[in-house]
Amino acid sequence: MAAICEDNRIDVPHVLNQDQIRGWIDDGYLIIPDMLSSAELDELKQDLVAITRGKYPSENFKPLPNDISAGDAIANILAIHHPHLISPVIVKYAKHPKIVGALSQIVGSHLPWWDGSVKCMQTMLFVKPPGFQGQAWHQDELYIQTRDRSLTGVWIAMDDANEENGCLRVIPGSHKVGYLYPQRNHDDPNEFDGNEMSYGFDESSAISVVVKAGSVVFFQGYLLHCSQKNRSDRFRRTLVIHTMNAWSILPWSNPDLPVPSTGDRRAIIPLSGIDPYAWKGIVEHHRTPYLRRCSANTKALPPQASMEDKK
Repeated sequence: MAAICEDNRIDVPHVLNQDQIRGWIDDGYLIIPDMLSSAELDELKQDLVAITRGKYPSENFKPLPNDISAGDAIANILAIHHPHLISPVIVKYAKHPKIVGALSQIVGSHLPWWDGSVKCMQTMLFVKPPGFQGQAWHQDELYIQTRDRSLTGVWIAMDDANEENGCLRVIPGSHKVGYLYPQRNHDDPNEFDGNEMSYGFDESSAISVVVKAGSVVFFQGYLLHCSQKNRSDRFRRTLVIHTMNAWSILPWSNPDLPVPSTGDRRAIIPLSGIDPYAWKGIVEHHRTPYLRRCSANTKALPPQASMEDKK
């Protein structure tokens, strides 16, 4: 029956105060230090290696030879898209109680009658080894569209992130007007990966988001952000989770969906509150995890190398 489903409500703790929520609404991003413990970070780092070694069955991640070290297994990878499709560890962190608790307070905080319901549709593991490129200025809602401007990224710092190894840069408040800036080629493959660059705005107020490992950065889907090349001698590993208001349908690109006004991708993970469209069911994602490449991929990639894609 096509009726709002209020069964199986997921209750989560509230972890933010009103000043943090107001800062999120005004700035479009929020930093919470020490949200993950060192043991949790170690679990994520170990799972990253397990994925690249082919621990989980996947057509794009085949088992690697035993003589390849953990460092070598990840040394030529910029990012892995959709690791949650094969890894229960990534799903565990998408559902992390503290993270989801914060999401239940901010994702739809600009909507007066929002009830805290949130769903997840994408994850990405960024490895960003030394010498690997960042991503030019962009807004995530260009790639993952919501109906209510509720797209919210979760950026979990697995390593200390600073300007040297290519931390996030943001333009505070750039989400407010709800304008999606046009894009063009950036013509700087030494600095950025192959994704296009947004343009037409003033960058003078941009700031670097310098954080310690275990910090979590939340950022709004219309917020202009970028990251630059890793110029250090260490990794800049990050787990990125994309979420949105569960009451919004998800007209994200998929050849099997109808027109965008009614299309609703149901390859999701309910995180908090209710899933109003549960009557539609939850379907398998139409893709498998794959690698994003950049110009630093000069060595032969491991057997699991696949296509690159935008978010």
